[in-house]
Amino acid sequence: MFFCMSFLPVYIYFMVISFLASLFVYFISKNDYFYLKLFPPFLLATIIVEAIGNYLGSKGKSNIVIYNFFTVFEFCFYLWVISLIISNKQVKKIARGTALLYLSIALINILFIQKMKAFHSVTYAFGCLLIVAFCIYYFFELFKLPKSVKLRNNPAFWICSGLLFFYCCGFPLFGMTNFLSGISKLIIRNFLSIIIILNIFLYSLFTIAFLCRIKTQKYTLSRS
Repeated sequence: MFFCMSFLPVYIYFMVISFLASLFVYFISKNDYFYLKLFPPFLLATIIVEAIGNYLGSKGKSNIVIYNFFTVFEFCFYLWVISLIISNKQVKKIARGTALLYLSIALINILFIQKMKAFHSVTYAFGCLLIVAFCIYYFFELFKLPKSVKLRNNPAFWICSGLLFFYCCGFPLFGMTNFLSGISKLIIRNFLSIIIILNIFLYSLFTIAFLCRIKTQKYTLSRS
């Protein structure tokens, strides 16, 4: 996220591919996949923010503020999406309430505690734990289903798998962001390489989620 060069980092191209793939979800008519239709505008906003952030970094300007506020929005967005995926109505409400609570806590932290000159590592780490917890609950629901589910054709499975892996690994990495200034350049390069790999993995799984229903939809249409 803080990999700033005169050119765009490679993971942004995976974001663009994921965004283009996400446009196919508008051809899915089933209401069960409404949450997928939230992704195209979100991914477009993500690409714009990443492009601006990398541009600011390449000019030697701070991009902390834009990433602070966007990552808070990102956590709230993912919590809302997971609430649409989860079946249990009570847990849905908990996830949505948690998103609102997290928004308040994160803004207080950014504005008054860690403040805007530093990355909000504390509330970022907290957000990681929240996403991981609700993704684990989704898999718990999935394994409790009375009938077997074809996971390869299940967009929610791919989305939650990507989020679970990304934020499990991102928790320790981004939690120590504010301590990178005193670390050797080699460790920082390795840190940035891991972030790039995590982003590539995340947006690759998102791409699969957007495309995994296409063949099924065509088959259904041909029979109707």
